[in-house]
Amino acid sequence: MRGRALRLAAAMLLLALAHRGQAQPAEPESESESDEERNWTEQQFKLPPYPKSADLVQFPVGATGGNRFFVDSASVNIGADGVVRYTLVIRSPSGAENVSFEGMRCSTGERRVYAFGHRDGTWADARASTWTKLRATDLNNHYSVLYREHFCPEKRTVKTVAIAVQSLRFPPQR
Repeated sequence: MRGRALRLAAAMLLLALAHRGQAQPAEPESESESDEERNWTEQQFKLPPYPKSADLVQFPVGATGGNRFFVDSASVNIGADGVVRYTLVIRSPSGAENVSFEGMRCSTGERRVYAFGHRDGTWADARASTWTKLRATDLNNHYSVLYREHFCPEKRTVKTVAIAVQSLRFPPQR
């Protein structure tokens, strides 16, 4: 009888240990977070005026094959929807420029191109403009630098436009 009780106690102990060792399901997202993301709506916005050279602030990106990167300080805006919108200018060593009006969602680590600039100072809507995840595949990636160092430190939207522009003008030391 005693041997049977010991075997039963041992079996129960093994079952308890086995159950304890099973992977527990991950904690579900808090209701407010999932509701917030589910109910998020992008606000309407207007395209900014075409950038002026005097308003361009260059920000360091690292080794980029000679390209230089600028944000039009006059275009930086933080929407009520949490999106940081800005005009990005990329200049090649030969002087060619790419101008785009874009948005960055700090809470989700995504970016979106809304429009591309033309030499005549007009905008053309971007085709198939959708939110895409930022990829930290390259330390010299200008989007990663804008996200980490200027618009979304610690994955949170900067509090004011002035803070974002100040960060661009006086970037953190790497």
